[in-house]
Amino acid sequence: MREMDEEGDNILLQDNYYQLLNVAKTASVEEINSAYRRFSRIFHPDKHSTDPNKQKWAEQIFNKIKEAYEVLSDSHKRAIYDTLGKRGLEVDGWEVIFRTRTPREIREEYERLKREREERRLQQSANPRGTITLSINATDMFMKYYDEYDILEESAVIPSVEVSGMTIQQSIDAPVTLRNTVTLSGNISTQNGIGTGSLTVSNRHLSSDRGWTELECGIGNGPVVGFKIFRTISRLMFVNCGTGLQFTSRGIMPSFVSTMALQLDAHSVGYLTYRAGSGAGSSLTSTYVRDSQRHHVSASVQLGSPHSFVSLHLVRKLTDHDLKLRLAFKMGTFGAIVEYGAEKKVSQNSSVSAAVMLGVPSGVMLKLKWSCSSQSVVLPIHLCEEVMPSPVFYATAVPIISWLLLKKLLLDPIARDKRERERQRSMEANFERLQEMQRQARATIELMRETYSRIKSDEEKKKGLVIIRAMYGKLPQGASDHDASSEPIGDGVEVSHAEVIDVTIPMQCLIRDSRLELLDASKSELPGFYDPCVGEDKHLTVLYMFHGNEHRATVPDDQPLVLPRNNHRIKNRS
Repeated sequence: MREMDEEGDNILLQDNYYQLLNVAKTASVEEINSAYRRFSRIFHPDKHSTDPNKQKWAEQIFNKIKEAYEVLSDSHKRAIYDTLGKRGLEVDGWEVIFRTRTPREIREEYERLKREREERRLQQSANPRGTITLSINATDMFMKYYDEYDILEESAVIPSVEVSGMTIQQSIDAPVTLRNTVTLSGNISTQNGIGTGSLTVSNRHLSSDRGWTELECGIGNGPVVGFKIFRTISRLMFVNCGTGLQFTSRGIMPSFVSTMALQLDAHSVGYLTYRAGSGAGSSLTSTYVRDSQRHHVSASVQLGSPHSFVSLHLVRKLTDHDLKLRLAFKMGTFGAIVEYGAEKKVSQNSSVSAAVMLGVPSGVMLKLKWSCSSQSVVLPIHLCEEVMPSPVFYATAVPIISWLLLKKLLLDPIARDKRERERQRSMEANFERLQEMQRQARATIELMRETYSRIKSDEEKKKGLVIIRAMYGKLPQGASDHDASSEPIGDGVEVSHAEVIDVTIPMQCLIRDSRLELLDASKSELPGFYDPCVGEDKHLTVLYMFHGNEHRATVPDDQPLVLPRNNHRIKNRS
């Protein structure tokens, strides 16, 4: 694992050919040629032949520029670089491919090989999924029931909390061929001392790109056999049907389920589901689902037996905070339920959630859930059989307070330590590389000084775009931009100890005809730049003059920047 992490760190420090030439991935051959000529005029070794030290650095930098140009100007090499990166150009065998295939065929070949690798990986892996549900009865905490002959003892003041039921579900997928996957699933449950269990084996066969069939059999409350089929009708519609037979002591019980789905627009899908058999009655359910980047809405209407109902489910996604807020309402022949809660993502593969359900006649219930990858633990806690203020308050307040304390005392310190360890490990693993990048950035800036003076003089004569100072790196604590008010340094060294470098000269050299445009990628790959704080969030602050007016702009590292802009202008306070 350590070797893999180091490999990932080194990939982050590899040259980005597009960023090195400051051209977009969709750049034409003419744009690439123009960028190459522009940088050649700055870094060609013959232009620095009078100084051997400068000539040595110019040769190194020019070779990198030339290498990027040779790859991006060749359509075959560019196709390989776009799909596999720089390492793809060094793999044995790709030389034959880019000589005998078109760029489009190279990309298609790469996608085919990628699919084959994923299929082989799928064959070698099982996908375990499991859920443990532990039902807890805590109604004695808020409402006590006594028989008319019971006498309250001193020892009875402690409320009784008991486990009323438990369910364990587990399944494992085993791909046996490229088109067949066998699933083994089991279920064990107990409720008030009565236990049941079942075991099911199914085989799903991918018949075509438009559908699959599945055959299943199992044992539990009698043998069970079933058959399912999925079929894509059109680009916007699919149908899923399933039928089964359960053999019990009371006879054979058939079941049937069919679902038809229609995509209504880019974010909305409608479902129509019919269920019948297995002694559970029959029902027809219509569901509307709308899912967007910030909201998820689901509305359903069911008609049938034993219950009919209407339901509405709303989710607000706060992606910046890895948080989801939920509100649901359900009303039907069984009564009514209102549910509210939240789900918080605590790591890349795990999350916690809490929900409060208020129902008539079910009462008040608190549902806690912890999910890690494909495994889940669910704790439904029944607090009260009636809707009362005290259990509602405790069910709402206790999870919030518990989460804040857990986050403050445990999760936040662990996250900070992890980030710091990763940053230190990255710095140690790439220390020599970073030192070389820093030396190269300083040497690059020295080679740019003559071009910097010429471009700056030309821009000043026509009152064009003149960079006063440009700072790149980590923002000071609590600040929204870098302090660019002092005189520029311009040699690419760190400013104080704030993990910030001065990039005034490189920025001025990128100006063409009073315009500068940087791409939506890390600026650390630009000539004269380097990453002064690996693993930290970086920003670029530019203070510049245009048409005699002072302008200022600050952008995150991975966002584009275009100068000049009217909204960058600093208004005259007088």
